[in-house]
Amino acid sequence: MTNKSIRILVLSALFAALSCVATLVIQIPSPMNGYVNLGDCFVLLAGWLLGPVHGTLAAAVGSALADGLTGYMHYVPGTFFIKGLVALIAWALAKALLSRLGSKRTLCRAISAIIAELCMVAGYYFYAGLLLGKGLGALGAASSIPGNLVQGAVGAIAATALAHVVDRYRLLHRFGVNEL
Repeated sequence: MTNKSIRILVLSALFAALSCVATLVIQIPSPMNGYVNLGDCFVLLAGWLLGPVHGTLAAAVGSALADGLTGYMHYVPGTFFIKGLVALIAWALAKALLSRLGSKRTLCRAISAIIAELCMVAGYYFYAGLLLGKGLGALGAASSIPGNLVQGAVGAIAATALAHVVDRYRLLHRFGVNEL
């Protein structure tokens, strides 16, 4: 292994741990049988900063581990897939937007975060409705939409702000990370 690949591996593990801890430590109970947390902030950051492979895996593993540790075992497979997809979508959209908008990195990340978090809301809606058997109606999976929208908004705002700080102070450049 090269020095750079070891750094990327360590950063991937760090982002998995950060997304797990941010999910576990800050939990605001939701009236919809769940909780709002800051894990999505690190899911988005992992996608933007680590790229499609390492970012997706870090986001998926960290978020699924948090669900398993908090007793939401029935959500672990869905969370693994959905949060990994959120990181991948955020990375892909930010990269595509960056190629069109040029130097407006914060705007590109904000737009990609909003769209990726809307995909998270839809992903959990369909996961709960179709795979967990809660139904797609108002009393079933649809009741989780408001809480997931709030969680997505908090994650998108926090991730965009934190990514701006990481860029401004070049915090990860010394580790050889040059993603979005």
